[in-house]
Amino acid sequence: MSAERSAAFKYLNPANLPKEWTADHFGNLVDFSLGRTPPRASPIYWKDGKYPWVSISDMTPNGLITDTAEKVSQQAHDSIFRGKLVPEGSLLMSFKLTIGRMSRLGIPAFHNEAIISFQPNSDEISPEYLSYYLSQINFKDYQDTAIKGQTLNKGKLNSLEIALPPLPEQKKIAHILSTVQRAIEAQERIIQTTTELKKALMHKLFTEGIHNEPQKQTEIGPVPESWEVVEMGDVINLFAGYAFKSDEGISESNTQLLRMGNLYQNTLDLTRSPIFYPDSFADTYKRFVLKEGDLVMSLTGTSGKEDYGFTVRIPKTDKRLLLNQRVTRIDVTDHRLQKDFAHHFLLSRKFLDHLYPTAKGMKQANLSTNAMKKLKVFLPCEAEQSEIATCFKSIDQKVVVAGRKVAALQDLFRTLRHELMTAKTRVHELEFPTGGNAV
Repeated sequence: MSAERSAAFKYLNPANLPKEWTADHFGNLVDFSLGRTPPRASPIYWKDGKYPWVSISDMTPNGLITDTAEKVSQQAHDSIFRGKLVPEGSLLMSFKLTIGRMSRLGIPAFHNEAIISFQPNSDEISPEYLSYYLSQINFKDYQDTAIKGQTLNKGKLNSLEIALPPLPEQKKIAHILSTVQRAIEAQERIIQTTTELKKALMHKLFTEGIHNEPQKQTEIGPVPESWEVVEMGDVINLFAGYAFKSDEGISESNTQLLRMGNLYQNTLDLTRSPIFYPDSFADTYKRFVLKEGDLVMSLTGTSGKEDYGFTVRIPKTDKRLLLNQRVTRIDVTDHRLQKDFAHHFLLSRKFLDHLYPTAKGMKQANLSTNAMKKLKVFLPCEAEQSEIATCFKSIDQKVVVAGRKVAALQDLFRTLRHELMTAKTRVHELEFPTGGNAV
């Protein structure tokens, strides 16, 4: 490759590529089209929508779009888009705010102005390879800072630098990556199916119990006749967190504040906007230090949304966690109630459908611990509580195992994508299945 050819690239050095590889700019490889958003103030473009209209939220990374959250009307089809539906099979890439998300259209559709669409010539470049390559570009090298965030303009899109192996190698690279991706999707389906199974089983067991006994009606629906129904405050103490001062936080330590956001979707995630305090705080505020096995619940969210009332059991962790305000620790105070059973009951629709109406606030929903104490809790016999809790723990473990597999496969996918796209690893160096879902 000539020095003049190499000089045309700013971020990609073709001289470092294998001799049979070439490189080019995105604008030379495809003709792309920008989308549009019909005026929101004009209902004629949205009412009785029949044509799929893609926004970034409809796109999953390297996924297939078969439906959209919004559809536009015949009027929008005719006057805004002039009937030019983007064909099925086209590639879509977001280039504003969320940059570089790639999806393929499984249906003809329109899309918004934050997305481009294009159809590579498959005789010259593998569409799958190009999709995977674009998804791993460091777009920070190309980004313009817009008023509302990060974006690329048409010129920047045209200048994206693409490394191009010979077409057969492109197809092999795409096959390897798609094989790993299918394995990820298979594990994600296991998680989804298992989660739905747990929801259905929760409804059944918290309504019928295990022993098929006659039922009785209670304030929160039918339950087995032998189950005792008591107020939450009779068997549980709700211990409120402390209003730690934000200006006393430090960059990092072994002592972290447990905030509402860390409990999102009933999962502990300490990486979400972490706030750290000096390790001495764990001694100064001993009452607010959480222990392994503690139950905690978030008390504040958005009115009209179920983004609060999340309950998590604290796992073993090297971090010392401080209980923040608007998070409550749930202490079981009566021997008749087992903590494992209580945990799963607090996650059930049986409980949540009575919890959410107690929240106060127009824009921000706030749960009151005093109001919560009056909610009803079930008390099966000790043996039945254990059986029910064990059943749910088994299901949870299956989700945990699948989640670990997803994480491992995602790491593998990212590593392979980088290694193969940069030619640090060549496809002939890998022993990989030529078909099926094996990984």
